[in-house]
Amino acid sequence: MSNTLTEADQKELNAFLDSEQSKARMQTTVHAFTERCWDQCMTGSIGARFGRGEEACLSNCVERFLDTSLFIVKKLESQRDVVA
Repeated sequence: MSNTLTEADQKELNAFLDSEQSKARMQTTVHAFTERCWDQCMTGSIGARFGRGEEACLSNCVERFLDTSLFIVKKLESQRDVVA
């Protein structure tokens, strides 16, 4: 059996690695925003339920994160389409 990859296998491997790296970057971003939203919004002691202000703050923070993420993805896709 040969130890070298065919061109098709190399392309498939590169696509897989790119996909995994993208997932890892997104997970890192999610963790960073989770920490940011938690630190920003959780002002009281941790209990069984969020306070009214904490819940609204977390919801708003997450919504802004999703809006920003969607904007970034669309921007990157449009840049990729221009290059391709």
